[in-house]
Amino acid sequence: MKSVTFGKLNGSALKIGIAVSRWNHEITDALLRDCLRALEDARVKKKNAIVMDVPGSFELPYAVLRLIQDDKVDAVVCLGCLIKGETMHFEYIAQAVSTGIMQVQLDTNVPVVFGVLTCLNEKQAYERSVGEGTHAYKWGLSAVEMGLLRKESRQIKPRSHLR
Repeated sequence: MKSVTFGKLNGSALKIGIAVSRWNHEITDALLRDCLRALEDARVKKKNAIVMDVPGSFELPYAVLRLIQDDKVDAVVCLGCLIKGETMHFEYIAQAVSTGIMQVQLDTNVPVVFGVLTCLNEKQAYERSVGEGTHAYKWGLSAVEMGLLRKESRQIKPRSHLR
């Protein structure tokens, strides 16, 4: 398999899902904007960038499953923002979301990019979503790269190491 770099991605044959949380929407709206820009730059057709919004990050794994099963996407990006409060709620939700997203990816064999910010305060969340430290553009490109890898690996016959 040849290696694909971010600068040479051609996602024109891909269908990419984006599951985005409405909780902390000022943050997640900015993440979505950057992610969609990345998909456009990687030549993913607008009609093939499917966005599903859900109430919060806890609901992201289910949204991912729906995008995979119903919309037959090649890869998904999860966008959310969890900000630590004064209770253990943050830890429980962050763990559940991380585990759920990973489990859907492994169960369906469809790549899922983890784009859920887990921040200690609102300042960190803003810096990571609208500042120079945002990763949402790279998350979009990562979804294209992984979607291409998935399509490519389906066409490659496994080599037998036994003779």
